[in-house]
Amino acid sequence: MSSLVVQKFGGTSVADSDKILAAARRAIRARRAGRRVLVVVSARGHTTDELIALAREITDRPPAREMDMLLSTGEQVSVALMAMAIEALGVPAISFTGAQIGLVTDSFHTKARIRNISTERMAQALDDGKIVIVAGFQGIDENYNITTLGRGGSDTTAVALAAVLGAEVCEIYTDVDGVYTTDPRIVPEARKIDRISYDEMLELASLGAGVMHSRSIEFAKKYGVPIHVRSSFSDAPGTWIVDESDARRLGSRVTGAALAKDEARITILGVPDRPGVVHAIFSRIAESNLVVDMIVQNIATDGVADVSFTVASADLAETLNTAREAANEVGAAGVTHDAEVAKVSVVGMGMKTHSGVATILFEALAAANINIQMISTSEIKISVLVSRDAAAEALRATHRAFELDRPAVSFAKAEDPKRTSQARLAPIGENGDSARSSSAGAVRSKSPAAAQRGMEDLVISGVELDVSQARLTLMELPDQPGYAARVFRKISDAQILVDMIVQSASNHENTHLSLTVPRGESVRAVAALASVGVGRVVLEPAIAKLSVLGVGIRTHTGVATRMFGALAKKNINIALINTSEVRVNVATESAHGAAGIEALREAFGLDRENA
Repeated sequence: MSSLVVQKFGGTSVADSDKILAAARRAIRARRAGRRVLVVVSARGHTTDELIALAREITDRPPAREMDMLLSTGEQVSVALMAMAIEALGVPAISFTGAQIGLVTDSFHTKARIRNISTERMAQALDDGKIVIVAGFQGIDENYNITTLGRGGSDTTAVALAAVLGAEVCEIYTDVDGVYTTDPRIVPEARKIDRISYDEMLELASLGAGVMHSRSIEFAKKYGVPIHVRSSFSDAPGTWIVDESDARRLGSRVTGAALAKDEARITILGVPDRPGVVHAIFSRIAESNLVVDMIVQNIATDGVADVSFTVASADLAETLNTAREAANEVGAAGVTHDAEVAKVSVVGMGMKTHSGVATILFEALAAANINIQMISTSEIKISVLVSRDAAAEALRATHRAFELDRPAVSFAKAEDPKRTSQARLAPIGENGDSARSSSAGAVRSKSPAAAQRGMEDLVISGVELDVSQARLTLMELPDQPGYAARVFRKISDAQILVDMIVQSASNHENTHLSLTVPRGESVRAVAALASVGVGRVVLEPAIAKLSVLGVGIRTHTGVATRMFGALAKKNINIALINTSEVRVNVATESAHGAAGIEALREAFGLDRENA
């Protein structure tokens, strides 16, 4: 049987009749090259925005079910026109709505998640030699109500169809020619990336890189589908989004930088430092179905700690109400917020093996006289919170510092990326595949083979315990530009590897900055930090770092809450928190590590397996 390619055309690629015909010719070329072709299309041009505006003319609060009924018509127009175009060019074609192919979702209107897809009707049409055109963005629930998948829904449809049908590749055609090192509208020197890993793209997508939405990348990673992001208007190669082994660069530290401008920061002050309090706060937020991004808790002083997190600006008002209720419940001192912040991040798999990334970032911001309000890290990302009016300059300075305008070095694998597995619907976790820990002393548990309730359900691929690290905290560091750079220059000069970095939101006078290092390096690290000349250094010589890893960590609200709750049940207090798209990390006392990992295994239904 010939290979299958899924091609997805966005709204700008089917905006008028000429563009529809051009997209049709591209699909036909693939068909005449001997491949089976399935096309997914979005609504034309600004159709969705126009439909939303029309609804608003009728009512300020349109029912979600009726909005789905209305918005789904945009893609129905597109699939019919695309089928007509292909037929007019002499090739048989057939169009389907989401309902007609049996794309079944849950019942959360305007942001539904895919549960399953029936392949029979599409497979029969493909076997009959037809080009199949499917409406993106839409499906039906179990009661036959039309549903839509929310922002980026057509990308999600395309990758999901590639997964269930075993496609060799999913091609995403758009009005740009690939994924760039950063937003070229802000940094004209930004360069197109040839290949990027699923995890790197997940981080960049969540940080404001608008080419792909994170849910479609989650699908691709879960089912091993290579994605090729390409221009609709040329045949030039675009950007491959692939497995880490295909995307690994030789000698590269950072792949890209991103700016999330519409952020808001909330800080709960004076949170009692005892087990269960953090869980109580975030369970309240999860119940409201609010997506929290950067979660930062630093070392407690005088029995209390401050807990900060970021949310989308549009969710600020609702989240503030919920945070105030939670603060009252746990006896916190109060809640503050800042609606004028932005998040600048660098992302790259090379961070796992190259030191000094934090130093380069912080020194670049210091040279631009930009103050850092918060810091959070993961294995492949460093994020800083800055004032919104300094955000664009912070991004430009970061891009320059890492020389991202220069061509990338060679890849570890030279051949074209291939689908990592032809097995259909084999999520990570069912076969035990997940990234190995880079930390010595780590213990991992992996998910057993378990039936998934739905294709987009959260997949927890493992939990980890790392008992190899110590924590150092600089107390009362001046809240001024340059101090983080001074700290990490000393650490870098001492050639000490750093894992977690957490800087709490300031009180406008000073801040606390924590970092974790190998235990054997802790004494040298204390000496290096003492030479900074400011702040008081506090050493915790042995900590336990507990991590939950998976696909969908951020888009499925409540993962961190479940983690915090599991630890609270074992009376384990949390000292540090940082989060990313693919994992949640916490630090606690070393003596609680074994109990903590068992609590997480139980909470997430995992079997024990030593890495």
